[in-house]
Amino acid sequence: MKRTVRHALATTLLLAAITFGPAHAQAPDSAETLLERLQKAAEPPAQPAEWQGRLPLPEEITAFRAKQAAAAISAADIAGEFTKRFPTHAKAASAREQRHQLLSSAVRRGDISRLGQLDTVEAEMLADPKLDAEGKFRLRMQVVDRKAGLKQSEGATAMLDEFEKGTRALQKECPERKEVFEMLYAIAMRSEGAKAAAIAREIAASGAEPQVKEAAAELLKKSERVGKPLTIKFTALDGRKVDLARLKGKVVLIDFWATWCGPCVAEIPHIKAAYEMLNPKGFEIIGISLDDDKAALQAFVKQKQLPWPQHFESEKDENRFAKEYGISSIPTLWLVDKKGNLVDMNAREGLEKKVEKFLAEK
Repeated sequence: MKRTVRHALATTLLLAAITFGPAHAQAPDSAETLLERLQKAAEPPAQPAEWQGRLPLPEEITAFRAKQAAAAISAADIAGEFTKRFPTHAKAASAREQRHQLLSSAVRRGDISRLGQLDTVEAEMLADPKLDAEGKFRLRMQVVDRKAGLKQSEGATAMLDEFEKGTRALQKECPERKEVFEMLYAIAMRSEGAKAAAIAREIAASGAEPQVKEAAAELLKKSERVGKPLTIKFTALDGRKVDLARLKGKVVLIDFWATWCGPCVAEIPHIKAAYEMLNPKGFEIIGISLDDDKAALQAFVKQKQLPWPQHFESEKDENRFAKEYGISSIPTLWLVDKKGNLVDMNAREGLEKKVEKFLAEK
């Protein structure tokens, strides 16, 4: 009797499980619920409160970027679920685009685990007849930028080469697009000597926008300074007399910067390390500050214990050296060799090796 009851009970439970499923199973989210989840998940993580008033440490930045990437991937998965389950929904196209943006964001922040998905999504978008020529061009630009970014671990030169490769391919397909000339200008800005001059001339003879052509002309003028001496003479912030012409026999870094420039400040430890290591061998630095607050500059120099001289114009005047040499963005780092000639207009990458190379020259 007991065995019969147990058997009947087991059969009842089995039928219930087949009929109704596991007790914890839930119905799939509706389209509206998924969209609400996507909207919430797509909100990027806020910067840590403890970063307020200070520069975060490199390891803190790395950890935060990983957190951003993870959040983007999580949101991208929700967008992918939505487009798969509701392909004809009125918001399916925007969800597909959002998925692309989220996957792109994750890759930019160093997580390439979904790179294959991203490539697939982009291929589908480019093949979509509903995507117009403008949309396809914008998407291709993003692909060029991303592929260059993926070369970051190989160094700035590898990134620039990849960016130029993609830009030239885009130029063949869309030779009249104004944006292509802007991309070429970005390449010229990060190139040296003859290459920078050649691209600048190409832009000057193209159908680029007037302001881009003017910038290229200014860049051409700057690139033609390579191999020639610079005239820099002033009384430094601390009263020292500075004359670049008297520093022949030294390798000199000209650092155009400002205390309000985040990338400039981030570069200071690298510059200072190079100075401390190579100054005994004949390496000098001249700071050309674009600050407009003298007190702030003096306080920064004192706090960071920067030993090299700083040029400062009055708060009302434009920096004459920045104006004369066409400095349109900072940080800009130039190297002058022992003969007093400008030899490198992009000294930021691999500074120590470059200085050592020029110090070794006779």
